[in-house]
Amino acid sequence: MTDAPAPSLKLTCTTCGQMNRLPADRLSRGPKCAICGSALTGPMVADLDATTHDKAVRGDDLPLIVDYWAPWCGPCRMMAPEFSKAAAAAGPSVRFAKINTEDHAAVSQRLAIRGIPLLILWKGGREVARLAGARPAADILTFVRNHVPTE
Repeated sequence: MTDAPAPSLKLTCTTCGQMNRLPADRLSRGPKCAICGSALTGPMVADLDATTHDKAVRGDDLPLIVDYWAPWCGPCRMMAPEFSKAAAAAGPSVRFAKINTEDHAAVSQRLAIRGIPLLILWKGGREVARLAGARPAADILTFVRNHVPTE
């Protein structure tokens, strides 16, 4: 009798863009990118470029919540620390990232983003839900938990 292999997850490294495959049971142990050594999960908010954004929203197996923002946006700047608090509280089963819509206008055009800040929750290559406006950390966590139940 042989044991079935542990299920694996695909995660895009938000630093170098490399797709990584890891056993799901290693998720809570702080997995690192096989190429650059950067953390793949953890209490941080990753800063994405357009290429890494597209790769992560299409290919990652974990839910990914992305903050679409711009540096000139006052509500975006006010929400940034709350988004970081939510990332620290969420645990390793959800990843948090942000993308500057001024630097990556093609992404916001393609996604029909009309106002910022805007949070989009992605899972399995699909948009799950959107949440517009600046929100406190508790609202962000509730939004995620309501749309992607965690184990």
